[in-house]
Amino acid sequence: MIGTVLVANRGEIACRIFRTCRESGIRTVAVHSDADENALHARVADAAVRLPGAAPADTYLRGDLIVKAAITAGADAVHPGYGFLSENAGFARAVLDAGLTWIGPPPEAIEAMASKTRAKELMGIAPLAEVTEADLPVLVKAAAGGGGRGMRVVRHLADLDAALTAARAEAASAFGDGEVFTEPYVENGRHVEVQILADTHGTVWALGTRDCSLQRRHQKVIEEAPAPGLTEELVRELHDLAVRAARAVDYVGAGTVEFLVADGRAHFLEMNTRLQVEHPVTEAVFGVDLVALQLRVAEGHALDDDPPRARGHAVEARLYAEDPAHGWAPQTGRLHRLTVPDGIRLDTGYTGGDDIGVHYDPMLAKAVAHAPTRAEAVRRLAGALERAAVHGPVTNRDLLVRSLRHEEFTSARMDTGFYDRHLAALTGAAPDPLAPLAAALAEASAGSGRFSGWRNLPSQPQVRRYAVAGEEQEVRYRHTRAGLAADGVRVVRAGAREVVLESDGVQRRFEIARYGDTVHVGPTVLTALPRFPDPTAQHAPGSLLAPMPGTVVRVAEGLAEGTAVRAGQPLLWLEAMKMEHRITAPAEGTLTHLHAVPGQQVTVGSLLAVVEET
Repeated sequence: MIGTVLVANRGEIACRIFRTCRESGIRTVAVHSDADENALHARVADAAVRLPGAAPADTYLRGDLIVKAAITAGADAVHPGYGFLSENAGFARAVLDAGLTWIGPPPEAIEAMASKTRAKELMGIAPLAEVTEADLPVLVKAAAGGGGRGMRVVRHLADLDAALTAARAEAASAFGDGEVFTEPYVENGRHVEVQILADTHGTVWALGTRDCSLQRRHQKVIEEAPAPGLTEELVRELHDLAVRAARAVDYVGAGTVEFLVADGRAHFLEMNTRLQVEHPVTEAVFGVDLVALQLRVAEGHALDDDPPRARGHAVEARLYAEDPAHGWAPQTGRLHRLTVPDGIRLDTGYTGGDDIGVHYDPMLAKAVAHAPTRAEAVRRLAGALERAAVHGPVTNRDLLVRSLRHEEFTSARMDTGFYDRHLAALTGAAPDPLAPLAAALAEASAGSGRFSGWRNLPSQPQVRRYAVAGEEQEVRYRHTRAGLAADGVRVVRAGAREVVLESDGVQRRFEIARYGDTVHVGPTVLTALPRFPDPTAQHAPGSLLAPMPGTVVRVAEGLAEGTAVRAGQPLLWLEAMKMEHRITAPAEGTLTHLHAVPGQQVTVGSLLAVVEET
């Protein structure tokens, strides 16, 4: 029997596994980097061990340090979570060689399937040895790891070498393995996967299908189970292929077999030899705890001959600290509050008051809804996210709500090109027009405005200015004998935390929360602007500023001050939250200043370079 489990991971992943361990009476051990010293997963574990440093390569990817931590803390088992070392056969062997129980598949199975090139060969599929114009478009893909890192779509042969270089660098940084390969890119297919679970007694379960087609940068955003609209024949084929892949490597434990489905055909992608981020939708539909089953399998227990029956439909949305309207730029800062309505499962590695840093993935939480039908589950999740309190940095919450309500999604006609087609419309919706007024009235009622209280003299309206969705808005209100008033709207009630307004005969209630100059009015986020803006230093035209905090990982080869550049030419690359972000020349011209050097840490707004337009 397992007594103490160390989870070789962080954040939401570790917290989710700890929850099942606690329910099973198993003690827990966390590992944490210096950047994660006060992270939730380190706080909720029974014990925690420091991994000196902040970068993943120095901490969570150091299998030797993690095995040592398990022994030091008295753990008798290691769960790799999903990500980092979860698909590293060498780490699995090190755990077993130390006399610890490995809660995962055998190292031999990991070796056979963790490399996507070897997995395809095992399934009788060969990657492209040489790419020609006839093969385009192709996908450059990291052989190890996942999560969309180390992936590039190439549509022009001239871009192939640059894509290979970038993918190798990103894969080496994320997984410690820079091997990449190319394969045909299936345009606008559906990303469908099968959850498998196998024991040491020869039983393999195929636990239905999941659809993970809504993706950005090849990373999943919304997932659901079962995958809608598949024929029974195709589902059986997917199950058979998944079980075949598991049996081919004598698989044990939880795993996921991924496919692209296009024109009614299934194209094998890979087998992930681990639990996946989206596993909660399968748990909801089949009424199981996959982590608990992983623990039982690791202890040698047998699965039932047949898996449980599926019931209903489940949908999961990943809440990211990122700005979809500006290149999905990751965001950092203080998360003041994160709550969802009752009845929604929330898996998270953060609580109110935690800081979101630059070192790791920007995912804050996963929200999951389960209902008897797909339509009910989708509606329930969209409504819950709309009502959720997400106070802090910019997130993709509004995008998630609009995606779930988009006709293409509600009718189950989505594919992996969904955001390529609809991102502008999904991020361009106008904010609530009454939100700035509600914010101003809440401020005035709290006595924090420049003038407060009614005066027995006629006076000019009070004016407040806010930045909303990148645009400045001005609102006006007055103090009267009856209280606060505004033209065209009846102020029913105004308090520091709640404002009720009536417009066109309809009353609406707004919850208000203020953190410094940031004001949350329900789901709308505003920035209070000063009455008299302070003069600030102006950057020269053509200045390239860091869109996010991060590290300069590369500068284009041969780039120096005085170099002629063309519009859109990549100049340098920033790494933030495990993703690379390319900084390009805004116009054709000359690079007059270059302030960025590899390894440099930058903050938002840091001057990186200046291109003088010709």
